[in-house]
Amino acid sequence: MGEVTKLTRAADGAEALRDTRLYDRYRAALDVAIPSNATLDTVLAHRSVRAYLPDAVPPGTIELLVAAAQSAASSSNLQPWSVVAVEDPARKARLAALAGNQKQILQAPLFLLWIVDHHRLTQIGDQLGTPAEGLHFLESFLLGAVDTSLAAQNAVVALESLGLGSCYIGGIRNKPAEVAAELGLPPQTFALFGLTVGYPDPAAPASVKPRLPQEAVLFREHYGASDNRPAIAAYDARLRSFQREQRMPERDWSEQASQRVRGAVSLAGRDVLRRVLNGLGFRLD
Repeated sequence: MGEVTKLTRAADGAEALRDTRLYDRYRAALDVAIPSNATLDTVLAHRSVRAYLPDAVPPGTIELLVAAAQSAASSSNLQPWSVVAVEDPARKARLAALAGNQKQILQAPLFLLWIVDHHRLTQIGDQLGTPAEGLHFLESFLLGAVDTSLAAQNAVVALESLGLGSCYIGGIRNKPAEVAAELGLPPQTFALFGLTVGYPDPAAPASVKPRLPQEAVLFREHYGASDNRPAIAAYDARLRSFQREQRMPERDWSEQASQRVRGAVSLAGRDVLRRVLNGLGFRLD
């Protein structure tokens, strides 16, 4: 009887944990009749970390994260990505300057640069006398970007399970040619994004940021109704509540998102990315 009670309490605890995590993600109830587990808890609790303790990551952490990354799916097993681990403070400072002076790059003890890597496949083709012409098509670059992203997200889940935190740095694409020079990247390689890694500073806590309601993103069988205004309005209100709690400036998501995609001026220099990629050896036919 005691064992049954113990198991029931454990199940109730998992249910409560799941409900809390799901509510935090949406700031609204989500009825899901699936019990929680440690993996779901880690995934649903994800948040970007922008303040870190100075403690270095333990020995072997980088290798473990790469192993987790290499456990992600890879289209045709081409594995068209590499990662550059940066721990040197001076190099981090230079990369931070290239990525918009984001302070978390300076704070984090580890900065991982995730690289779309066609150079390795080109070298293999040269060695075997097989021209790698297929790499010059847009599809191949897209494949590389997808595989690189899948790998990095696997690493993020792994590092969060170890008590570490991270933040993706898209600003690394602001000056891709300069980043390539700093990292000594060969032709046909491109730093897709960076990832700061370290122990979150408990003196700077942050909550899970709510996401769009599922009715705005989940459709069944075919794309749903085009009028998402009620769902977007509800999300704007929930995000403003989150911003107030975090003492952030209040701003509707709809207004923020529309400004972010309003034109070339909003892309922080990335509107010339095709030309820069051509210069880095990607034809993008």
